[in-house]
Amino acid sequence: MRVAVLTGGATGERAVAFASAAQVVAALRERAHTVTVVDTVTGPLDESAERTALSLAVGPPADPTVLDARERRFLSEELARTAAVREADVAFLCLHGGRGEGGTIQAILDTIGVPYTGSGPLGSALAMDKDLSKRLVSAAGVPVPPWCLAPVPASVVTATVGWPVIVKPSKQGSSLGMSLVDSERDLDAAIRAAHQHDDEVLVELFLPGREFTVGILGEAALPVGEIVPPDRLFDYVAKYTPGGCREIFPALVPGELAERLQTLALTAHRALKLRGFSRIDFRLGAADDIFFLEANTLPGLTGTSLLPQAAGVAGIGFADLCERICQLARNARAGAGIP
Repeated sequence: MRVAVLTGGATGERAVAFASAAQVVAALRERAHTVTVVDTVTGPLDESAERTALSLAVGPPADPTVLDARERRFLSEELARTAAVREADVAFLCLHGGRGEGGTIQAILDTIGVPYTGSGPLGSALAMDKDLSKRLVSAAGVPVPPWCLAPVPASVVTATVGWPVIVKPSKQGSSLGMSLVDSERDLDAAIRAAHQHDDEVLVELFLPGREFTVGILGEAALPVGEIVPPDRLFDYVAKYTPGGCREIFPALVPGELAERLQTLALTAHRALKLRGFSRIDFRLGAADDIFFLEANTLPGLTGTSLLPQAAGVAGIGFADLCERICQLARNARAGAGIP
């Protein structure tokens, strides 16, 4: 199978995307697939450039403004003409945030007829927009914490949301720009920090209970995992620093709670019109009731990422997981009646 691994990107999650791609490329080549790596900023990578890019450590996020114009140009002028992409049996998307996860690249690949991993343009855009996704998931019967969009006076947050709150970009991942705010005096500064990553900022009630994640593969929910950060917040540092948090798979919870989390995850996945695979995050409230946090349409695929850990508990090794994700992409295209 010819696979084009699209990675890099122009967001602050560029290094994380390369880290995922390194694992995926190795797994697919182990299975004797022909793999070409394409950076959505610079284009196809030769052997030397690939080795350099995929060896990048996951450190502080890159400055997206430096890369943005180059990605725009590549996507608008070159992606559709790139032979490694046009001739691929499947495009494997190792991208996080921005155009790679928000539906733009998905729409281009649909236009040129190349199957790709993960959700389509609509589902990708809906899940990326945390405000819209919460509205749709709530309408489907999945509980969500109270929230509002900035700009918003602290007095309105007090009256409609409550304290403490999480302030975060509405269309960003990896917890970039996210802050935990305990009182009115720190709200404006947190909103300004989040605005550095997005034009829309979400202010959401912080829930004090345990945090869980549920991977979806095809139409099945994987075993539930629990995330135990060193502090109250599962932020960028906790996510990508080795030992930064505890991740327990399977989560040590009663069977009834696990089944409820899996059911709600599938409901959210379907409500957002997602396909292939995803990861749905939840947190418990003060009374141990379940609340939806967000949906990840292209969850990380590094060696320590949450989705591969869940798949491993289900008996699916990393290389098998990558194979299944590719096959789901090809099946989705065949199911749509597209040759």
